[in-house]
Amino acid sequence: MIALLTGLIASKAPDTVILDVAGVGYRVQIPFSTYFSLPDDGSRLSLHIHTNVKEDAIHLFGFLTAEEKQFFQLLLSVSGVGPKLARDSLSNIQPDELSAALVRGDLARLSAIPGIGKKSAERLVLELKDKIVKLGLASPSGSALQKPAAAATIRDDVSSALINLGYKDAVVAKTLGDMEISGEESMEAILKVALKRLMK
Repeated sequence: MIALLTGLIASKAPDTVILDVAGVGYRVQIPFSTYFSLPDDGSRLSLHIHTNVKEDAIHLFGFLTAEEKQFFQLLLSVSGVGPKLARDSLSNIQPDELSAALVRGDLARLSAIPGIGKKSAERLVLELKDKIVKLGLASPSGSALQKPAAAATIRDDVSSALINLGYKDAVVAKTLGDMEISGEESMEAILKVALKRLMK
């Protein structure tokens, strides 16, 4: 199994990166949190890899930090959670915030993750709360949950990300202007919605 890849970034998108390793291009699926921290194309990069093997395909999921990969694998251990949902979940909640939500049994926060309903949130808490504590991934105070950023800050961050992806300022401004951004949702969640609107 591939556990780590180091190579040059051939190309990147919000959900994937093509990593050139000694002339072989590996397509690696990534969460938004990893995408936002990627260096420019042509830069050298190391990703922690989870290899998902199916009967007809092998999919690689990559993460900048070992912590992200560990949470990804913890999510996979939950009944009903597959690689895509685990990856998408980490695109909408950071490991520290996820840890705190699980330890505190914050069903409202977990249910806000796209693809995770109330029953799924209850299952996550039931199956992962004790594991998080035993693995030492929970903050001692149990207060790792970060305060949501102000709506204006999130709007600016999303706008910058979209412009960096090649969208025109005016188009980005109109798209974000049509959206309700309260500051309660993560930047990744808002960006995901904005991208969906722009791709229509």
